[in-house]
Amino acid sequence: MGSRNSELADARWRKSSYSGDQGGDCVELAALPHTVAVRDSKNPHGPAIRFDPAAFSDFVRQL
Repeated sequence: MGSRNSELADARWRKSSYSGDQGGDCVELAALPHTVAVRDSKNPHGPAIRFDPAAFSDFVRQL
């Protein structure tokens, strides 16, 4: 579990450019070698949800 947490700590998190600097209702994404992590931008040290890349693509397609 420790390596998974350090993997997230070292990840390059991205937020939509549409969020602007004022938005607090955003999610951030990090693309990792075998997973896509999603977290709440207001709580960067909180939990993150991990998706298989194919499952994440399916999720986004449904939005």
